[in-house]
Formats: sequence, structure tokens, C-alpha cells
Amino acid sequence: MHRKTVLLADFLGDWRLTRQITDALHGQNGRLDGLARFVTDGDGLRYEESGQLTLASGAVLQADRAYLWDAGAAGITVRFADGAAFHQFDPVGQVSGTTHLCGADTYNVAYDFERWPSWCATWDVTGPRKNYRSISHYNRA
Repeated sequence: MHRKTVLLADFLGDWRLTRQITDALHGQNGRLDGLARFVTDGDGLRYEESGQLTLASGAVLQADRAYLWDAGAAGITVRFADGAAFHQFDPVGQVSGTTHLCGADTYNVAYDFERWPSWCATWDVTGPRKNYRSISHYNRA
């Protein structure tokens, strides 16, 4: 079975975003509902995310973040908004991205493009300060 590789340009535009967060360390479980937008930025894309995070306690917070996405020989490279390295992944099927270390905490991601144009990213974050899973689902807006 041949799996379609998703190209960087395929991400352009608006995506409905839902994220479920399960926090085993602090119990700060939550759900984010929002919008993710990919816009052109030089040779790559800028990922902008905005939404409302509702915690199990009932608290509602505004959540915003941005990343830079570029295509290269190793697939897609994701950098923080300031240009610092974050991770890489090959946008085909079900695939793990590269591990990101943040101090003593470890960030591991797995992407699933099997149902493109719906896709998801699952982050498992562990370490002395963090122990949570974040599952983000993206669907065309």
C-alpha cells in the first residue's frame, strides 16, 4: 500500500483544533478548542494557534502559540517562533518525530496522517517537572 506524503504546502490555511491534555503529575487535565492557521512565511510556513483551554477545575484560559515549519531533506522541521530548534518529522502515515529535550524534561511526538486531511499529533512529555499526554486533532475549518 502506497501512503501519500503530505507536502508542506498542504498544511496552508485554517484548521479546527481540539486538544485533550491528561496530566498525571499535577492533575491539570484539560481540553483546548480553537483554531490553528498555517500562513506563508518566507520559504516555509508559520503555525499560529489560538484557543480556549478549559481545565478540569473549571478554569478557562486563553492559549496561544506559534511555530515555524520548513521542508527539507529530513521531512518537516519545526522551530519555535524565535527560530530555536524544536523537532523534525516525516509527514507520511503514522510517524514519530525527533525527541526534544527541555532541561531534564523529554518531549516525544507521534503524528498520524492516515486520515488526511484530518490528522493528529500526540505528545508524551516526561521528566521531573512534567508528566502529561497531549493529543491534538486537526480538521479543515
